Amino acid sequence: MNSIAGTKSSLSWVVNISVVMLVVIWLIPTVGLLISSFRDRDQISATGWWLSPFPVEQNHKFKAPKDGVIVDGDMRVLSGNVFAEGAGVVARFGGKRAAPVEFAAGHTAKLTKGRTLTVYADGRYDYRSPVEIKRDPSIYFSAASPPEFSLANYRTILASDNMDLAFINTLTVTIPATIIPILIAAFAAYALAWMDFKGRGFLIALVVGLLVVPLQLALVPLLTLHNKVGIGQSFLGIWMAHTGFGLPLAIYLLRNYMVGLPRDIIESAKVDGATDFQVFTKIVLPLSFPALASFAIFQFLWTWNDLLVAKVFLPSNSQSWVMTVKIADDLLGSKGGDWGILAAAAFVSIAVPLIVFFTMQRYLVRGLLAGSVK
Repeated sequence: MNSIAGTKSSLSWVVNISVVMLVVIWLIPTVGLLISSFRDRDQISATGWWLSPFPVEQNHKFKAPKDGVIVDGDMRVLSGNVFAEGAGVVARFGGKRAAPVEFAAGHTAKLTKGRTLTVYADGRYDYRSPVEIKRDPSIYFSAASPPEFSLANYRTILASDNMDLAFINTLTVTIPATIIPILIAAFAAYALAWMDFKGRGFLIALVVGLLVVPLQLALVPLLTLHNKVGIGQSFLGIWMAHTGFGLPLAIYLLRNYMVGLPRDIIESAKVDGATDFQVFTKIVLPLSFPALASFAIFQFLWTWNDLLVAKVFLPSNSQSWVMTVKIADDLLGSKGGDWGILAAAAFVSIAVPLIVFFTMQRYLVRGLLAGSVK
């Protein structure tokens, strides 16, 4: 009975569990990156993102002002509170940078040259020295800080120099690099699907073969060709590069979809005197919208997130940077250790692709499955 069409397989639960596990595996790093984008650098360094809802114990340095010194017998005494607002709990403290949490709160630590230091849990400190205090002594302590989430990282990214220009450059590259291959591939796919001519089978095989050719092999020869024809490192050059790299997949998807269109409609139109161009523009193209949208999603995501092709085919000056190059060449260099800012930059760069994907996702599966079922 398990082989009867329409019956539910006994292994369906395995498929469901596998899909859930794959989704979780992909989702966990994304959630961690999103949470980190709202945290500051110190808290990210102290604990992982999964501990972000809990207080974070961090080390602090406090300079006790020597102006408040009083004389108590033979000792010079400084007292006060390490918390500016008088609120907080000290866990441990120390009197030197090498051992910032050497002593427990409330313990009287013996320092060098007869000096002593006591820091209480509520932040009060008592610093005593038998000699004159010539500079503000440093007090190191650890205290639990409440979790902090803010938009500071996003404000830093959006206010970064030329980030708005990088966003515009990305749109300038992505939109034409998505539209141009669709226009060319649509005509080619119709010809390969519905027009009879010699060598059609060879061209179809060639398109399929080009799908497995890595673009890295063509970068240097293509750039050399661009330099010879005068388009070199320019927006026109990167449009042509993305068009060439995207055409094999575009033609393959569109042809598979167009082959599956009802033959009767096309033959009836030709019997009524419609030319191939009229059949293509008035019948085939409107019916192929799911496949067009499917490829548009792939091409848009690819060109928006591209770094390698942009580095090769765009000028190296900051006025021509797209967002991926801006993040890689500028932010990673100037703020390479600030993971909160880098996480925020990542989410700023994927905001537009997410909008495009969720807007057009209903066409994605329809376009991908085109021609798979007859």
